[in-house]
Amino acid sequence: MSASAALMAAAEGGIIGDGRTGANLALGVGLLGLAVGGLALARAGRRIGSRYARIGGVSAIAVGLAGTILALLHVATTSGGPGTGNGLLGAVVAIPLGLGAVFLGRRALARGHRADPPADRMSV
Repeated sequence: MSASAALMAAAEGGIIGDGRTGANLALGVGLLGLAVGGLALARAGRRIGSRYARIGGVSAIAVGLAGTILALLHVATTSGGPGTGNGLLGAVVAIPLGLGAVFLGRRALARGHRADPPADRMSV
């Protein structure tokens, strides 16, 4: 199974269960991205943890994009409207969660970049 087919099947809920599964997966990934982005942003202000803030920022961006793509796929492939039990509203809520994770990751990268010492003053 190719990666695009797996994403499409996961968004439709075809791999695991009913239609809400794809939305719940997107919600979980979006919340995970927000948590990673928040931790990276908290660590980016310190001088000691700036390398880990950079790793966390990139991770938050990647996880947030994955959650947003899963949610958009679920919204695009869902039949019926809100309240039909197919997880449409959960996917709609997951979109801003994923975008928020991307925003937090980008912010952590920018803040971590400012916290780095200049190259000519670094001690080895």
